[in-house]
Amino acid sequence: MAKSKTVFVCRNCGNEAPKWIGKCPGCGEWNTYAEEIVVRSGSSFATPFSSAGYSPVRLSEIDTSAQPRIDTQTGELNRVLGGGLVRGSVVLIGGEPGIGKSTLALQVALAMVNYKVLYISGEESAQQIRMRADRLGRSNDNCYVLCEVSLQNILNHLLQVKPDILIVDSVQTLQDEALESSPGSISQIRECAGKLMKFAKETSTPVFLIGHITKDGTLAGPKILEHIVDTVLLFEGDQHYLYRILRATKNRFGATAELGIFEMQHDGLREVSNPSEVLINQNNEGLSGIAAAATIDGIRPFLIEVQALVSTAAYGMPQRISTGYDVRRLNMLLAVLERKAGFKLATRDVFLNLAGGLRVTDPALDLAVIKAVLSSGVDKPVPKKMCFSAEVGLSGEIRPVNRIENRIREAGRLGFTSIMISGAYDKISLPEKDSIKIIKVNRVEEAVHHSFSQ
Repeated sequence: MAKSKTVFVCRNCGNEAPKWIGKCPGCGEWNTYAEEIVVRSGSSFATPFSSAGYSPVRLSEIDTSAQPRIDTQTGELNRVLGGGLVRGSVVLIGGEPGIGKSTLALQVALAMVNYKVLYISGEESAQQIRMRADRLGRSNDNCYVLCEVSLQNILNHLLQVKPDILIVDSVQTLQDEALESSPGSISQIRECAGKLMKFAKETSTPVFLIGHITKDGTLAGPKILEHIVDTVLLFEGDQHYLYRILRATKNRFGATAELGIFEMQHDGLREVSNPSEVLINQNNEGLSGIAAAATIDGIRPFLIEVQALVSTAAYGMPQRISTGYDVRRLNMLLAVLERKAGFKLATRDVFLNLAGGLRVTDPALDLAVIKAVLSSGVDKPVPKKMCFSAEVGLSGEIRPVNRIENRIREAGRLGFTSIMISGAYDKISLPEKDSIKIIKVNRVEEAVHHSFSQ
């Protein structure tokens, strides 16, 4: 007969203890233990996918030629995954409620018409999923839908359907009947994810898991969940903006520096193959406080519009508000402007925004931020066909950034006639550009003088 007992489990690493303790000895975090009721049965439930005896083989003898990547029919998702879906991999997709996780998963299921896809939902009924599919305007006769939360029933259905792709929405709704704890608890998430991972590896079936995130933006459940899966994708974006970013924070089969961009529309998510064209406003002639920056996220270069507003502080204490850009770095650049360029901002409010609701951490935005702030402060527009790509140091020097050739090439392709970069490239051979003029500056003072002397 099964015996139940109470244990305390760390929400961060999954470490168990017989009583509550303040600091977890496994991960060192404080106040992360939660009480759970678990069942220890005589024989634990085993998945029915156990293969007949594995034996050690030489690494050189393992053949991977018969395991090509699977095309998800979604270019941006393929880009983030590293070229497609690897057989037997487990991909975890996390994001805020309403950001588009289920929509992305259903679009992938409907697009892969050459594969048998099983879509398991613990949050919606079959009728609701059909309504969403009709709204997306797509259909797939090879897409099967199962509304179930019992892990044992799901594993039995997997034996019958034998899908090529498995999608689970979401892992927090699954329940292993061998455990008495409620769905979404630490032990349930750990056991359910572990058994689905076992199924994926033993049958070479790719598995998509959709996961919730906590209020501080981290994936819900123990940290061991992220260790179990092969790839962790975060779906980011503001619900008040149209654009969504799919970013990999862990990828065993590709780079984590890549990102995919989607646009949320009434009929689903649309891939944005050229983000520069949607992030740059072509109708800003004569407007002050706007500067274009040539940035790179992952291996993709694109241009983004930096918007700044400088006004008199109405309440005595000046405000520094930034959207999509680190406000601490903004304060640093404002201090450089005041000290090196003599631009007084002690009694001025400064507001900064990156177009499209994106969040960019590339230091190459520094020079564009300074240009946008200066432009708004003196109410003079930056030349429309000029863009910027350089880092600004604390001493006011203009520092070089990586892969400048790709940035220049992208700026020229979008019709910009000049780009301002660091003068340190004197010793670096740049490609000859007939369509774009390269302006080199070494100090913030030079950049200020060049901008508004035209």
